[in-house]
Amino acid sequence: MVQPQSRDQRRYRTSVVIVGSGFAGLGMAIKLKQAGIDDFIVLEKAADLGGTWRDNTYPGCACDVPSLMYSFSFEQNPAWSRVFAEQQEISDYLQHCADKYGVRDHIHYGVRFTGAEYDEDTATWRVATADGAEYVGRALVSGIGALHIPSYPELPGLERFEGEVFHSAEWNHDFDLTGKRVAVIGTGASAIQFVPRIARQVEQLHLFQRTPPWIQPKPDRPIPESVQRWFRRVPLAQRAARAALYWGLEARYIAVFNRRLGKIAETLSKRHIRKVIKDPQLRAAVTPDYAIGCKRILLSSDYYPTLNRSNVDLVTSGVTEVRERSVVTGDGREHPVDAIIFGTGFHVTDGFAHLDITGRDGRKLQDAWRNGMEAYLGIVVSGFPNLFFLLGPNTGLGHNSVVFMIESQINYVLSCLKPICRGDIAQVDVRQPVQDAYNAEIQAKLTHAVWSVGGCRSWYLDENGVNRTIWPGFTWKYWLRTRKANPADFEITAGRRR
Repeated sequence: MVQPQSRDQRRYRTSVVIVGSGFAGLGMAIKLKQAGIDDFIVLEKAADLGGTWRDNTYPGCACDVPSLMYSFSFEQNPAWSRVFAEQQEISDYLQHCADKYGVRDHIHYGVRFTGAEYDEDTATWRVATADGAEYVGRALVSGIGALHIPSYPELPGLERFEGEVFHSAEWNHDFDLTGKRVAVIGTGASAIQFVPRIARQVEQLHLFQRTPPWIQPKPDRPIPESVQRWFRRVPLAQRAARAALYWGLEARYIAVFNRRLGKIAETLSKRHIRKVIKDPQLRAAVTPDYAIGCKRILLSSDYYPTLNRSNVDLVTSGVTEVRERSVVTGDGREHPVDAIIFGTGFHVTDGFAHLDITGRDGRKLQDAWRNGMEAYLGIVVSGFPNLFFLLGPNTGLGHNSVVFMIESQINYVLSCLKPICRGDIAQVDVRQPVQDAYNAEIQAKLTHAVWSVGGCRSWYLDENGVNRTIWPGFTWKYWLRTRKANPADFEITAGRRR
């Protein structure tokens, strides 16, 4: 267990420091525990675990990956109530996992990770936190994830707005929207979920769209109790259903590189628009002019119908100014509003820019990523020994469950942590040529993929237009490459058993 030092000493020594307690951090903690490694600490900035599924509590918040796949393979949940689980149910699932696998006592709540420095003499990471406490570990695992820093657009005059302002990821449940005039800025994954919910209670909703998303009907429905009972009694049946679902989702990746299939998907999506939206001007406004898949494909069966409501106004002319009680658009129209809600996503490609992480020879992570963030397998970065990223660069997905990717990464990291925790190895540092060759390989694939040539600008791309987010392939191929770390890929320093 962690060395017995009181919190008054403000310093904690352990073998592994994990940052974050969402799917990534929690999964890493569970697998360490199962491997017989109890000497670890999880740092959590909030007062409770859960990451994205703790923070995002906006109306209608739900997953767009089927529940059977959006869960740990080692902890299947036969009691999912819907095909696509909602926020509270996923949050409850994570709480259940923490309790069942006994990792809750390892979590230090209210501890905000601000940076870390590697001490090569002692082969340890000195982890800094916002409250001044220091954590010293032989290895550092980042389970921060990509969707945790809300992105706010810079709108002239926003600071003088006298109404209520908040982001969908920081929903103000104390503010009653009933009868209010509301501006929603952004039409991404969060907005298409909460807009149908709040449109029913507001007096007027002005929805500001910059680029229309591709939206397909969401095949959501309750999972019958009889099916839940069957899954409980015959776990193998649930695993079979999960396997079938996995390969079905995996097949969707083919459309990314096969434009003929992509065109078919576009035709079906446009048919969905024509079926639901009868007004020709509105129909044209919500029809994308870029290839499907270039941006994240969204799932919803109630978003388009909501746009038909008399109290919903889709605005496409762009925001030019915010005044004390209104939003002004490029066409000169002034839209009186009582509240502004941002559905503008998160900082993804620059999500680590605020952290002060220093590796070998005083090298800053920001310097290593000056030309764009990259890592070997999205997990390790040359010059930063014993530092591991879960959901690091180019490990995001647009077609399957990211939890599958997380588990693959955890197994890879665990193969490194076991000898480190035993004392057989002091440090592992991926070789720069190995990292360079890997990133050249995946960027060559991404250059010709729909995310780069589909005619859109998305959060998958960094400021230079390079995709630093998506894994360019089938997830089973990633799984094959991450089953176990290859010692030949690393510079390894032998350790001394404790």
